[in-house]
Amino acid sequence: MILNHRLMTRLGALVVAASALLLRGMPPEVNLRAQETRQAQMFSGAEKYERFMGRWSQRLAPRFLQFVAIKDGERVLDVGSGTGSLALAIAAQTRRSEVVGIDPSQAYVDFASKRSSDPRVKFQVGDAQNLDFPDASFNSCLALLVMNFIPDARKAMTEMRRVTKPGGWVAASVWDYNEGMTKLRLFWDAAVALDPSVKRFDERDMPFSRRGQLSALWNESGFKDVEETELVIDLEFVSFEDYWAPFLESQGPAGVYVASLTKGQREKLKDRLRNDVLAGRPDGPFTLKARAWAVRGRVPGNRLN
Repeated sequence: MILNHRLMTRLGALVVAASALLLRGMPPEVNLRAQETRQAQMFSGAEKYERFMGRWSQRLAPRFLQFVAIKDGERVLDVGSGTGSLALAIAAQTRRSEVVGIDPSQAYVDFASKRSSDPRVKFQVGDAQNLDFPDASFNSCLALLVMNFIPDARKAMTEMRRVTKPGGWVAASVWDYNEGMTKLRLFWDAAVALDPSVKRFDERDMPFSRRGQLSALWNESGFKDVEETELVIDLEFVSFEDYWAPFLESQGPAGVYVASLTKGQREKLKDRLRNDVLAGRPDGPFTLKARAWAVRGRVPGNRLN
């Protein structure tokens, strides 16, 4: 029975949290379906996601918008709008801009819709790889912390370019999972130290999460005036429990990995993380750094109003 339990938990983690590397060799259509299933399982609870990562999306969104520099009055598409952080930040920084947020999760769309009564902001279910909008429908198209979770990012890029007017910005930002997202780096380093086989689940090699990878995709996609930069924010926690508790809610690859562990394994991971995070200090408030890479590029052609 113990062997069966361990086998099932490992298989569950493999199915849900394995990286794209483990899906190589599948026919393309099967590969994409498998990835889409994993995304739906990893991002299944809007309120849980808010506690896990959404609160940091809210802090990153204004920095991202400062970099993109959209103009008031523009119509903006927020691709992978999630719980609404970016769309609501756009509304807060403008008076006349209209924002449409699309996300494949109905639960996220419902949650985001309840966060604002502003008539300029609309959320709807949609697929980044097949945008249900006419050509040149938006002045700008933005994607915050989602490009590395889209099964076919290049197809999504083609769609984002298609629905953006000539001269408009298409921009995105992704956490630096390799070194810069300290919250997750501490987590995966601890997990791998306890079980080296966990390295295959580590988010270190998430697509487009290293310097230059986003800008390479933008240049490959034919955008003009491509520029990449880093965005750094503080993640503030009131205690170690504030840091640890969101990992227990099965959101994202790290949360799904924790859910696959036995009670004893979770306690060992928790103890290891407490030592690493607090580094000998008494429990209490602490701050971690988080870095994201951001890129922007203009759609070629004469600018349309």
